[in-house]
Amino acid sequence: MENEETKRESTAARPDAAEAPAKGNVAALAPIGVFLVLYLGLGVLFEYVLGIPMGFYNIPIVVVFLVALLVACVQNRALPFDDKLAVMGRGIGDKTIVTMILIFMAAGIFVGTVGRDSAESVAYLMLSVMPVQFAVAVLFVVSCFVSLSMGTSVGTITLITPIAVSVSAASGFDLPLCVASVMGGAMFGDNLSFISDTTIAACQGQGCQMKDKFRENFKIALPAAIVALAIILVMSFSADVDGAVIHDYDLVQLIPYLIVLVGGIVGVNVFVVLLLGIASGSVIMVATGATAPTDLLANMGSGAAGMFETTMVAVLVSAICALIREHGGFVALLNGIKSLFKSRKGGQLGMGVLVMAMDVATANNTVAIVMANPIAAEMAETYGISKRKTASMLDIFSCVSQGIIPYGAQMLVAISAATELGFAVSAFEIIPFLFYPFLLLVSALVFIFLVPEKKAK
Repeated sequence: MENEETKRESTAARPDAAEAPAKGNVAALAPIGVFLVLYLGLGVLFEYVLGIPMGFYNIPIVVVFLVALLVACVQNRALPFDDKLAVMGRGIGDKTIVTMILIFMAAGIFVGTVGRDSAESVAYLMLSVMPVQFAVAVLFVVSCFVSLSMGTSVGTITLITPIAVSVSAASGFDLPLCVASVMGGAMFGDNLSFISDTTIAACQGQGCQMKDKFRENFKIALPAAIVALAIILVMSFSADVDGAVIHDYDLVQLIPYLIVLVGGIVGVNVFVVLLLGIASGSVIMVATGATAPTDLLANMGSGAAGMFETTMVAVLVSAICALIREHGGFVALLNGIKSLFKSRKGGQLGMGVLVMAMDVATANNTVAIVMANPIAAEMAETYGISKRKTASMLDIFSCVSQGIIPYGAQMLVAISAATELGFAVSAFEIIPFLFYPFLLLVSALVFIFLVPEKKAK
């Protein structure tokens, strides 16, 4: 008895010890299905049946994920509960998840420190030096460059969304359009950046050079970005907005935002950028009398608390996915997708469907790429697809799904940032304006099926 317990504990302690069954287990995907049914079902009920304003926004997403986690814990009875806790611990302790949580906290503290007045000052400065019709287009372009430099869409969204909220309030543009433009630009840069986790994961997993993968990505992403920008400009000039926005703004209070924006553009680490923003914001807000010294820490705490839901979602999703993986759910998903695609072009599409399915299941594009890498490499060898093309397909298609799913970190951070500033917006109000992710999917399909490519040697 004692030896069996020791063996079980040793197995649970090693990440690679308890591998999922080779044939997989479709039933292990039930927690994801439960979440989607509850979340979408309650959203439709609240919004369209009961007529509750902001119906989707009123759904306690943490509670829904807890139900899904309970379903995952009930499954796989052959694994003792203590071992399941160990599995969840490994999932939650992943470096990507820890980094994401720390970014959430730092961003919340930054917003709490500089407050709404600073974001409004940035918006009014932007509107004072350009026609108001270009404001949303500028948000998209700035988000593209910041994300490209920083290598993180989540960090970009946390920094730029407060500005988008203020632009909406000051100009009259719809808030979902402004927030969606920031998210689209953030996904553009994250997909192309050399220091992005997704780029590193895809290139290392397929054994290709980052510059080669960048070239493959750029010729697909750039047309999508140009068309998205054109649509934003058309909508901007046809929108009924004020001809000019005249409002006082404090140039001194712009400094924290300028620091984080410039730091992001030049490629400074997101943590360093946020810490500099917090430090400079603290000094400026106290020195100018905008915040009393006794209120500064309280504001920081309130800002961090505003990220509670987002942080808990990251923790719960990582725990659920760890249990699904342990029970063979992801193996079944991978095997099923592989069996559906036979031709070379179909193989490229299969890679895309594969990583998108993994991303929908994990709500983390980096994790999705890491999990899809081995089977994608086999498919590339079978169909004669180049390594750089494979890495590009994985990164692009994961970017598409991650930029759209309503429970992804990008969406949740954008909603949290807007809510922290006193403006409520739901994911399903933002999704129709996510032009770039949808156009990126169209561009990828065009390059797969219409643009000829030499077969890899």
